[in-house]
Amino acid sequence: MVRSGPDGPLSHEDSCVVTTCGRRIAVHRIQLAPTGRPITRVTLDVGEDRGGEPGVWASLTGAEARELARLLVLHAELTESGAEPRR
Repeated sequence: MVRSGPDGPLSHEDSCVVTTCGRRIAVHRIQLAPTGRPITRVTLDVGEDRGGEPGVWASLTGAEARELARLLVLHAELTESGAEPRR
């Protein structure tokens, strides 16, 4: 299956990250089509770790996905700078 983004098809590298501890985090868009009102979500699938510990799955609205992205970028910047988060 080829997934498409605003600039064309997405490759495997565009839709998942493998962490240093071996977990694969896949990001996809799904659309469910209940009668009369389609539902579209961003999904996160965090796979098993190297030891076989099970992963988790989440389904987010567009607004929830943007908020998660904002928090991830904020904490990535704090981690790289060594700064403490504001309380």
